[in-house]
Amino acid sequence: MDELMSGNSTIPNQKMKASVKDSAKKTLDQITNVYIWDMDETLILLKSLLNGTYAETFNGLKDLQKGVEIGKMWEKYILQVADDIFFYEQIENYNKPFLDALSQYDDGLDLSDYDFNQDGCSSPYDDLNKRKLAYRHRIIADKYKQAGFHPMDSGGKSVILACITNVFKNNIFWGLEPVSGSSILLDMLILGLRNIFDQEMIKLWDDLYNMTDSYTDRWLSSARAFLEQCSDGNKDSTPLAPANGFVDSTDAKFQNVSVLVTSGSLIPSLVKCLLFRLDDLITDGNVYSSWEVGKLQCFSWIKERFSSPNVRFCVIGDGWEECEAAQTMRWPFVKIDLRPGSSHRFPGLTLRTVGHYFSIVYGIPDAENDDE
Repeated sequence: MDELMSGNSTIPNQKMKASVKDSAKKTLDQITNVYIWDMDETLILLKSLLNGTYAETFNGLKDLQKGVEIGKMWEKYILQVADDIFFYEQIENYNKPFLDALSQYDDGLDLSDYDFNQDGCSSPYDDLNKRKLAYRHRIIADKYKQAGFHPMDSGGKSVILACITNVFKNNIFWGLEPVSGSSILLDMLILGLRNIFDQEMIKLWDDLYNMTDSYTDRWLSSARAFLEQCSDGNKDSTPLAPANGFVDSTDAKFQNVSVLVTSGSLIPSLVKCLLFRLDDLITDGNVYSSWEVGKLQCFSWIKERFSSPNVRFCVIGDGWEECEAAQTMRWPFVKIDLRPGSSHRFPGLTLRTVGHYFSIVYGIPDAENDDE
């Protein structure tokens, strides 16, 4: 106190400098894990339902035709949302590898009164049509962010669902008591979902999701839970991913981000993220389509984007293309196996197993992945 009163504040300043230095050192020492996910037959099941290969792995124990019908229902809803909400009917033939691919052509025009049905958008071979496509991508990204809420996932879901019902039934958006621990999610719902989906559609999707999860012995919910584990920073659960996709903590040893690289076209893949409840864990900016460019090119972009000495990459998928691309990049590859009883499926895959792949390639102690 005497030193402070006499104007000698060197000790507090030294402590502040030391604190800043320690914080900077923690940031420099922090390891970033980038998980690169495939979509179909990894985080979700769809193609294997439609062609019966999922049911066939059970040697007659699964109703193959039921799986096919479930897959057809998903196809119907995915296409419906893509066309009705995400302009897919207009831009189906103009696939891009990610939503920001044409951002340089977006002049920031206010699109609140823009008529997308009358602007004559066509093949983006000139700057004008590239700008029109960029406008659509901006709206798609906004709607993806708005829809990032899942009433059936949260605690107290019956209370939240009652609020949802009230909102849609009466078209009122005031006087709702915030649900404990869910006010942020409810705010997102009120600001977003009411402008995108109606209650009946949400109920249909929830029922189909639950039916699919039951038929696949909890593949969907287990994959989502594992993705959430991979997205947790410093073992702390984070309900919504930040805009950049990172889950971070200054005191955390690990910083984690999940990126999706799918061989499907971009817009239906974004819809799949929404309908299969992945959009709060994978941001719109972290969804890549390798449809035209290939997975190796997407992986190269991701490596350049997250370039840093302390970044580690891991690819998780079921296909040969992501396997070969991962080998070319010298990244660990975890191959998903549909067969029942495998430890490389859902449920089954653990952070300990993934940590083993990390340690083989990077040779770094993997304390983060010690827990099952």
